Amino acid sequence: MIDANLNRLKEGIRVVEDILRYKENNKTLSSKLKSLRHQAVTDNTKELLQYRDSINDVLRPSTTSEQTRDNLEGIIIANLKRAQESSRVLEELYKLESISESEKFKHIRYELYDLEKEILLTQE
Repeated sequence: MIDANLNRLKEGIRVVEDILRYKENNKTLSSKLKSLRHQAVTDNTKELLQYRDSINDVLRPSTTSEQTRDNLEGIIIANLKRAQESSRVLEELYKLESISESEKFKHIRYELYDLEKEILLTQE
């Protein structure tokens, strides 16, 4: 679960970061997202790889809602939500191992909430 959610968190952030960087040419917001993405790391990345089984993931096939996006704003919203949800999962799981790691992912989640507001309100 940790490996999957770390990947999902970083991937979600990266999608939004790239839209703001390349489409919107917004250095400030894309830099904030890049910084958060770089914070989303753990010391045991190699160890986590041994548990990865993406081929047999029961939810690997895409749902219809995942295959449909109406516009870039829809992509931004979906990926910010994905990142927020993943950071919450990591926050909860790390409560079992490391309060400091748990707090790091809580911090990332709240930063994503703030960035979501800033990004979506500047897109209007």
